[in-house]
Amino acid sequence: MTNKTIGKYGEDLAKNFLIKKGYEILELNFRYSRLAEIDIIAKKDKTIHFVEVKTRTGENFGTPFEAINKKKMLSIIKCANYYLSVKNMKISSFQIDAIGIVLSGDKAIKIDFIENLSL
Repeated sequence: MTNKTIGKYGEDLAKNFLIKKGYEILELNFRYSRLAEIDIIAKKDKTIHFVEVKTRTGENFGTPFEAINKKKMLSIIKCANYYLSVKNMKISSFQIDAIGIVLSGDKAIKIDFIENLSL
């Protein structure tokens, strides 16, 4: 599998994971610019969740979450603000979450969910 295929597969697994947890999926791969994208935008209760998904085929080179650095977080925040302004949404709250997936072959062996990330 290519990196792009692995990423898409991971995003599909993450989307299904969120649906099973009671989230409503609002958008997939929402782009602000060529450099800023949010993998999944979901809603649960009155909170909008901007979810970054990182998928790895092992942890030999670090965990999926280690790929979410300050630059990536700033990009997600910028994109989230753009989404909220374009959609003109009246919401109670929003947060940035992350899902880390480790694969073995074509099966997820580990799915971790971290809610409400901050810088």
